[in-house]
Amino acid sequence: MKKLASLVIFAMVFYLFSCKNDVTDLTADNALIESIKEHSKTGELDWYIMPSSTDYANLPNQDPKNPVTAAKVALGKMLFFETGIGLNPNKTVSLTTYSCSSCHVPEKSFTAGRFQGIADGGVGFGVTGEGREKNAQYLGSEVDAQGARPLPMLNLTYVRNALWNGAFGSYGMNVGTDNAWGVTDPLTGINKEGLEGLEANNHRALITHRQVINKEVLDKLGYTPMFDEAFPNTHVNERYTLQIAANAIAAYFRTILTNEAPFQKWLKGNSEAMTLQQKRGAQLFFGKAGCVNCHNSPSFNNQRFAALGVKNLFQSGHEVFRTDENDARNKGRGGFTLRDEDLYKFKVPQLYNMKDVGFYFHGASKNSLREVVEYFNLAITENPDVPQDRIDPLFKPLGLTPSQVTDLTEFLENGLYDPNLLRYKPSFVMSGNCFPNNDTKSKLDMGCK
Repeated sequence: MKKLASLVIFAMVFYLFSCKNDVTDLTADNALIESIKEHSKTGELDWYIMPSSTDYANLPNQDPKNPVTAAKVALGKMLFFETGIGLNPNKTVSLTTYSCSSCHVPEKSFTAGRFQGIADGGVGFGVTGEGREKNAQYLGSEVDAQGARPLPMLNLTYVRNALWNGAFGSYGMNVGTDNAWGVTDPLTGINKEGLEGLEANNHRALITHRQVINKEVLDKLGYTPMFDEAFPNTHVNERYTLQIAANAIAAYFRTILTNEAPFQKWLKGNSEAMTLQQKRGAQLFFGKAGCVNCHNSPSFNNQRFAALGVKNLFQSGHEVFRTDENDARNKGRGGFTLRDEDLYKFKVPQLYNMKDVGFYFHGASKNSLREVVEYFNLAITENPDVPQDRIDPLFKPLGLTPSQVTDLTEFLENGLYDPNLLRYKPSFVMSGNCFPNNDTKSKLDMGCK
């Protein structure tokens, strides 16, 4: 009888404990649902749900002159990783050794794997791009390196204007900025062609990153039939060009979505996709922390710029190339628009798959998401060059406790983490070269022959 009584008591305790957990999860779910609906543009959860990567018709912000098709995506996917088009390096030693993906590695959530990307003039790869370094034959001024931490090539279908300062794209936030097109950066003159941000920026990127697209190159590499299939209505005199290649890469970009992250699964009805801690963190994101006030879209980006007083890349303590205190890009949006009210404002970026990036803010001044959350929680600026009267009014202390900082960090790190980005990487490129890099050191690092 004692044994039976013990079993009954154990069963009751187990039942009560289980019910308590169920109630706790249910309470967390219900509270989170209500918070999300308050910020949803439609008042429903599904506003935050990303489409399938192959649901081309429902990918937002497409350029009407460049609708997404399967053939364009297939071509863009190849070109993005193709080292064979790296044909205009500063030194012949770097011929066909780099690609767009040199600075946007899928294994590193399509970031550079380091604080500053290096394409032409770089050697080595490491494990996920962290081993990239300057080629000893190059001066620092000769390498192709960005003036800010590379943004991840994720969820770009929600981006209207590309780069940290939003300089590319004829529409969206760039309506009314045409007086600045081609002024501080001649390549922003591309905006005069009437393009969406991805199409304009990709054209710029192919030039900046010293890549070559023409009929002769495409014939040699075997891409001509893919261009013909993807752009049959483009006249042959215009089909094998940088802009058409840019359009294909833009179509591919719009399909790279983190739609398998736990939060996305939770939004679709799987209440167990997120842990209780991640749900508490999400509640803080939409509630007390107010993150959603700036990061409000399915990718948690926004069509706005904000001055947060963080350090620029040259102030980060890292060895960097082609940027210093005189770099106009340190002025953020104002360096492009030349408007006083835009000074020191940088793009509000998307937040998915930031866990393993390792460098945060445009100047790579933080090394963990917890540091980022703590920066916002304290709201104390770190860049003496940014006057306090320039700081965004939403940047103010959050009053989060240490445990709340932990919960919010957990949501950002793991609730928003899609672990399967390799589905967007090709198994080969038409040249047969190694990728994303094709220099000797990278090939040794990657085990590629």
